[in-house]
Amino acid sequence: MTSDVQNVTRAFDAIAEPWQPHRLASINDYDVKVVKLLGEFVWHSHPDTDELFMVRTGNLVIQLRDRDVHLGPDDVFVVPAGVEHCPRADEEVTALLFEPRGTVNTGDAGGERTQALREL
Repeated sequence: MTSDVQNVTRAFDAIAEPWQPHRLASINDYDVKVVKLLGEFVWHSHPDTDELFMVRTGNLVIQLRDRDVHLGPDDVFVVPAGVEHCPRADEEVTALLFEPRGTVNTGDAGGERTQALREL
């Protein structure tokens, strides 16, 4: 990771497919990731860490077992560690994720949606 200036809009333009997180920057032991979301992801949790979603464009639903959380542009929501959730975007969403370095996108679920973190 370099210390060069990063542009969020250009970072989103560089992402070809949904559900493929790309590292925008790192700070201390955290990665700031950009991702496009479309459709329903998988139910999963991150047993040891919170996960912060910040929506830039579109509308994202974070499905929890007891409720749905609706996020629009510039909304932020933190999924607490160990809470099972399933993001859903009925139309394309661009979002930033803030997670400890090494956090796997599918958490404890694994499977075919697991993606290695990509560099911009």
